[in-house]
Amino acid sequence: MAEILSALRSLMASHSPPLHALIVPSEDYHQSEYVSDRDKRREFVSGFTGSAGLALITKDEARLWTDGRYFLQAMQQLSDQWQLMRIGEDPSVDSWISDNLPREAAIGVDPWCVSVDTAQRWERAFAKNQQKLIQTSSNLVDEVWKNQPPAETNPVIVHPLEFAGRSVAEKLKDLREKLAIERARGIIITALDEVAWLYNIRGSDVSYCPVVHAFAIVTLNSAFLYVDKRKVSSKVSSSIQENGIEVREYGAVSSDVALLASNQLDKDTGLSSGRNDVCETGTCEAEENNNDLIWVDPASCCYALFSKLHAKKMLLQQSPLALAKALKNPVELDGLRNAHIRDGAAVVQYLVWLDKQMQEIYGASGYFLEGKGASKKRSETMKLTEVTASDKLEGFRATKEHFRGLSFPTISSVGPNAAVIHYSPQPETCAELDPDSIYLFDSGAQYLDGTTDITRTVHFGKPSEHEKACYTSVLKGHIALGNARFPNGTNGHALDILARIPLWRYGLDYRHGTGHGIGSYLNVHEGPHLISFRPQARNVPLQASMTVTDEPGYYAVGNFGIRLENVLVIKEADTEFNFGDKGYLSFEHITWAPYQIKLIDLSLLTPEEIEWLNTYHSKCREILAPSMDKNELDWLKKATEPVSA
Repeated sequence: MAEILSALRSLMASHSPPLHALIVPSEDYHQSEYVSDRDKRREFVSGFTGSAGLALITKDEARLWTDGRYFLQAMQQLSDQWQLMRIGEDPSVDSWISDNLPREAAIGVDPWCVSVDTAQRWERAFAKNQQKLIQTSSNLVDEVWKNQPPAETNPVIVHPLEFAGRSVAEKLKDLREKLAIERARGIIITALDEVAWLYNIRGSDVSYCPVVHAFAIVTLNSAFLYVDKRKVSSKVSSSIQENGIEVREYGAVSSDVALLASNQLDKDTGLSSGRNDVCETGTCEAEENNNDLIWVDPASCCYALFSKLHAKKMLLQQSPLALAKALKNPVELDGLRNAHIRDGAAVVQYLVWLDKQMQEIYGASGYFLEGKGASKKRSETMKLTEVTASDKLEGFRATKEHFRGLSFPTISSVGPNAAVIHYSPQPETCAELDPDSIYLFDSGAQYLDGTTDITRTVHFGKPSEHEKACYTSVLKGHIALGNARFPNGTNGHALDILARIPLWRYGLDYRHGTGHGIGSYLNVHEGPHLISFRPQARNVPLQASMTVTDEPGYYAVGNFGIRLENVLVIKEADTEFNFGDKGYLSFEHITWAPYQIKLIDLSLLTPEEIEWLNTYHSKCREILAPSMDKNELDWLKKATEPVSA
């Protein structure tokens, strides 16, 4: 790590102008949350492997900012050359730079790896002390990363209409109508899942996310896909071109954005296919003269492309595709429901297997009975680790129809590791399972018809009264949010508190959001909505046909962690009244796997909560029974028996 920092500082000193600091973000050229191995620059320089964070290197310091999900992990992974900065507790990176670096300092960043929003916020903060944000012409980390993985060249796949539910032609027509309404003549689409969704394509350029490294530009007259052409077979190319989309090389996006800015892009290609309906009435020329803006999403467009546009001819607002993608069509919703049934079956099969193993190998009392582990002596060949267990779970999923891989690295965590919110077990260092400790697994899969994400927390021995009280508080919050009814126009910031109130009663809480959208065979974390205490959760109201997770938790550092997570679909609610004529919304659970009765203190549940639990468990039995063999079904029946206080 010391050599990397030293090499970077040498490049910073020889840069023109010399750099007082270098910012290394986590993001790639598309501002992705999850990035390919080649783009893990922040991980390479810092050693911190979490998905969120930002590194700052100055002449004599190295600091890493990350959020509450990763405080523990960062403390464990950072060397003593790095200082951890806790987002929400310590000064932000721009405040710290403004206050701690000299006047007129030059701060370097690769403009391809930072969003417009972020870069402009930094520039405003730096201006106080005449500090400057310098766009480096190359990525300095790439220059010192000798064995940087090569760029991915995985094939582009057409996502069939039977899963997508809407054609590319329909999506382009809708998009062009939105452009016309906003007086825009073109849009630059940079988010990988938006490109994949709009053009009904998928790929495997980023682990766990079925996306392709690609940009798109859509104008009132034309559509372009910028991708490494080696990834596009002639068959796929024909399918894309049938929709009036021209395939161009990935690197051409830079020069084409400049052409777009000067209104030369359509002229340059001579393309006129896929014209907008508004231009078919003979008033096209007049329309085009009025439509002179280029739409850019400042949260996902990189600063490098933004810098090629004319400041006064830009529409800086959220991409219209973000919400369109989040509002699932009926085919996508049916696909998600079906995918979650198969996924739930895999999770139950895993629990049946794990219960048997814990009893046979460790003498545990098991999933249903309470008792201390019998300290059964076993050989080294007969042991379960966090990794071997999670591999088995993946194996159960892999047998299911339409399975295409995991949707994120499985969080398989026992005891103290379960308190590390985004813990990622490694074969060399992971813990062995322990019959006397809580086990938390947060996992999901990619299926052609939907993406899944589920968390369950279990104990195969005798949980303490405190563990039961904490589990029950998390469950109460999980039920309260899932049962909410709320008027149209309500955002996820307003609902977040529902999941926390049972924990707050005891002075407990958790440092992560409560819910995120989920893709349709796309990213497991999908906006633009979320349920969270973070201010951005106020930006987008929840709407019918969105998906969202319900995942409160509690983490006792050094001891245990608890989280329960289901995927919900937002639907219209049937309420007795309709105050303000707003219409009301509610949630439909589509995740199916039991909650462990042994971990619940039933005396803390209200009659309504017990009724909800029994109803949910009876649905689990009914929905999953066709996927179970006799042994699995017997176990499931026992796990979902009705309870009373």
